[in-house]
Amino acid sequence: MVVKRKKRWLWIVAVVVMLLLALMWFLRPPKNEIPTATRGTLELYPQFESRYVPARDVVVWLPQGYQPGDSADVLYMHDGNMLFDATTTWNHQEWRVDEVTDRLIQLGRIRPCIVVGIYNTSDRLTEYFPVKTWQHVSEADRKKVKLEKLTADNYLKFIVEELKPFIDEKYNPLTTREHTFMMGSSMGGLISLYALCEYPQVFGGVACLSSHLSMAHLPAGVEGDPWATGFRDYVNVHLPAAGSSLVYMDLGTRDFDKDYGQYQTLLDSVFTAKGWDEAHYMSRVYQGHGHNETCWAQRLDQPLLFLMGK
Repeated sequence: MVVKRKKRWLWIVAVVVMLLLALMWFLRPPKNEIPTATRGTLELYPQFESRYVPARDVVVWLPQGYQPGDSADVLYMHDGNMLFDATTTWNHQEWRVDEVTDRLIQLGRIRPCIVVGIYNTSDRLTEYFPVKTWQHVSEADRKKVKLEKLTADNYLKFIVEELKPFIDEKYNPLTTREHTFMMGSSMGGLISLYALCEYPQVFGGVACLSSHLSMAHLPAGVEGDPWATGFRDYVNVHLPAAGSSLVYMDLGTRDFDKDYGQYQTLLDSVFTAKGWDEAHYMSRVYQGHGHNETCWAQRLDQPLLFLMGK
């Protein structure tokens, strides 16, 4: 009996060790640090300096054969380190931005575009949180928050005042708001909609995938429904006039996304009440989709078509 118990414990230990080794393998550091594109060309700008936020890498995707001065829209995307090359990402997933965008361009379904991927940092959650939401919550909830740690306004200044002028001068694309867009997922969805409200003269449209509208589990004292309601009230006040911009929003039904439905429905009602029609506001639900890059890649063609479709 003692021998059998010993063998059973040895078997359990062996299984645990194997599982730990498998987890370590899955979470291993990427082999490659510099992403490469399957379609088009990537140009990396390591540690792009800013007066407003800590330096971070920026990667620019150029469509096949692009030369500075060619007619092209510009799409700014958050979490730039997750967009192009799964061999460089922490979870070995990617948005497949180069493949999907190139295919749509080659088919003539969207206008040629440049994609600017802005890498995230350890401050991602506070850089992507819509700061002025605090103006629409109660004083009691406001006092719980360390407002000095919420840096989205500075992050947007970095994009608008520093990064965009660099891209415009370096690549000479189309620069007006009708040809300038932003896209992100989760917290990146929040900051994209916030950017449209703060800079409607700069961005002509945004795409917000699996936006973290529940505001759950955030740092700096931000937590849950008071802030979710506050952000919705902020949008209600600051949203550009109906028909003046393009807004795409979506969510899945699994993982974090399964908790977003009620919040997305309430936000949809804000757009409807303010007169936004289906030509300018799209809100979709993707059954079975989870909160990850693989799912966002599977439906990436939809926001691209909505924002830049011919």
